[in-house]
Amino acid sequence: MSTPRVTMICFDWGGVVVRICRSWQEGCARAGLPVRADTASEEVKARRRAIAEGFQVGAMTPAEFYSRLSQATGGAYSAAEVQRIHHAWLIEEYAGIGEVVDSLVRLDGVDTGLLSNTNEEHWRRHQRELCAGLECFPTVSRLRHRHASHLLKLAKPGLDIYHAFVARTGHRAGGILFFDDLEENIIAARAAGWNAERIDHTGDTAGQIRGHLRAYGVM
Repeated sequence: MSTPRVTMICFDWGGVVVRICRSWQEGCARAGLPVRADTASEEVKARRRAIAEGFQVGAMTPAEFYSRLSQATGGAYSAAEVQRIHHAWLIEEYAGIGEVVDSLVRLDGVDTGLLSNTNEEHWRRHQRELCAGLECFPTVSRLRHRHASHLLKLAKPGLDIYHAFVARTGHRAGGILFFDDLEENIIAARAAGWNAERIDHTGDTAGQIRGHLRAYGVM
């Protein structure tokens, strides 16, 4: 079976390009805050998840998000503390990922893009002029087509966000090679006609991506 002709390399952001916190406990630790009361319970976790999902499709402002998440914890964390945890959620870019992106940007006949479930506050962190004193994670700013859930008002793994990306970039679905760390997003991308490969966020993401690029004949 022949390898499909790839014309677009598309990345997820968290778990592929930048290392992120994977739990409330980890976020608290990075923000220098304790895990209080029963805020790690399944009930509170479900409330936090619902609020976060609304934030990532642009359904609320950052201030509303911090306030609602504070309320979801029963007031165990103030809105200001929630903001600290949210800012701490982005940790660092994975080693070597900048070199992978730069090598792709230099290739003829291959376009680059980003499709991320994210939010207004995290989104500005890849733009140096908007980081506002926080650490910046600039690698994705070098990708040509950057699309985020809070701007599209759509989120993965819903198929509509994949179709929206195709419509906005002009690339055919079968020409896209997508990297994401979540299996449900990979399944959805393939259902939308994309080529998609899951990246293990606990490992060498840059090395995994290079391996897939070679397998698809891109590099």
